[in-house]
Amino acid sequence: MAGLTNDWLPALQSQFREPYYKELYQFITKEYQTQVIYPPADDIFNALHLTPLSEVKVVILGQDPYHNTHQAHGLSFSVPPDQKDLPPSLINIYRELHDDVGCRMPDNGCLVGWAKQGVLLLNTVLTVRAHQPASHQGHGWEKFTDAIIEAVNRQDRPIVFMLWGSHAQTKIPMLTNPKHLILTAPHPSPLSAYRGFFGCRHFSKCNEFLAAHGQTPINWQIEDTGNTQSS
Repeated sequence: MAGLTNDWLPALQSQFREPYYKELYQFITKEYQTQVIYPPADDIFNALHLTPLSEVKVVILGQDPYHNTHQAHGLSFSVPPDQKDLPPSLINIYRELHDDVGCRMPDNGCLVGWAKQGVLLLNTVLTVRAHQPASHQGHGWEKFTDAIIEAVNRQDRPIVFMLWGSHAQTKIPMLTNPKHLILTAPHPSPLSAYRGFFGCRHFSKCNEFLAAHGQTPINWQIEDTGNTQSS
C-alpha cells in the first residue's frame, strides 16, 4: 500500500494509528500475498496521489474497484488507457457527457485527466478480489474513505459532490458544509441509467457552479490515445 506524500497525509494521518486501520492493513497485506487483488498495490491510493486535498473541486463517488482483469487502477469508474473494453457504466457516463456538454466519445476509459484537474475519483472500498465483487467490503475501507469524505467536507471552499446511486447517496448526511453542491442521480449502470442518470446534466451543472464561484470549470473531454474502441 503505497504511502501518501501530499497534503492528504496530515488530513488522514490519525487514521493510520487507529486499530481498525491496523487490522485493515494486515488483512490487505495477506490478501495480496494469497489472492489476486485489484488494483495493483501501488495503485490503491491513486485517487489521492493524483488529486491533492487542496485541489479537490469535484468528488465522484464509486463503490468497489472493477474486479475484472486489468481494469481497476485506483480511480472510480476509470480504466487504464490501454484497456479497450470499456465498462458499461463508463460508456453510459460518456453518453451523458456527449448529450450534456458535447464531449465526443473517446477511444479509452482513462480518467486521469479529470483527476489532474481536481476531480477526486474515490471508491468507498479501495480493493477487491479478482472476479469477486464486494469481497473487501466490511474490512475497514469504509471508515477510511469516510475520513476522506469528511476531510473534503471540511474544506472552506465550494466543492461539487456527484452522488450516483443509492450507495453513494448514503454519504449525504456527512456533507454538512453549506458551501458545497450535492448532485444526485441514479447510478450509470445499465440497470439504472435510464431511470434518471441520462439527462441528469451533472457535468454542466458542475461547471456552472464552479464558474459562478470563480473557479476554472472542468474540461470533461477525455483525449484519445489511438486505441480502437470495442463496441
